[in-house]
Amino acid sequence: MPETDSHQPTAGRRGARSAVLVLLAVVAVCVYVLDRVSKILVTQSLTPGQSLDVLGSVLRLHYVENPGAAFSLGGGTTWLFAIIAAAVSVIIVVFARRIRSLAWSVLFGLLLGGTLGNLTDRLTRPPSFGMGHVVDFLQVALFPAIFNVADVAITSSMAVLVILVIRGARLDGTRAVRTPEPVSDGA
Repeated sequence: MPETDSHQPTAGRRGARSAVLVLLAVVAVCVYVLDRVSKILVTQSLTPGQSLDVLGSVLRLHYVENPGAAFSLGGGTTWLFAIIAAAVSVIIVVFARRIRSLAWSVLFGLLLGGTLGNLTDRLTRPPSFGMGHVVDFLQVALFPAIFNVADVAITSSMAVLVILVIRGARLDGTRAVRTPEPVSDGA
């Protein structure tokens, strides 16, 4: 009996795990780079408060510096958002070894890339380390917030999370089996 037969499933699992980790990393890096490049372009091309119509009033670049979270909430606790973002990033990296599903890998890649994008602003931008204001610049008609590429990735990861949970998708790539409730005969 060839010895390689007994090792193929293990090698196959390692290859699948590697593919999942590589996908997570590629998605995270793409989101991070797109976020950083877009923020650099905005800060070099616009001044805070300045707007530029991209698609009329439907999509506008409007450069603001956000000290808080969504809708500028919690502006006085910027340092707390930096700590939370750092913790989320570490948890994703540590937790990544458990993921066996490509869909979950994309979800965590989006979340990691977006979290690192905004964390970079909080650590490197004025007024100080850990208190930096996040560069927001995307303004969509009829939506009250101004946001950035990292925010889009984070929000998209939450949408994927909802879909995966509804579908019963597990981290290991399997699906939760739902057993139908027994039908009562009314007696």
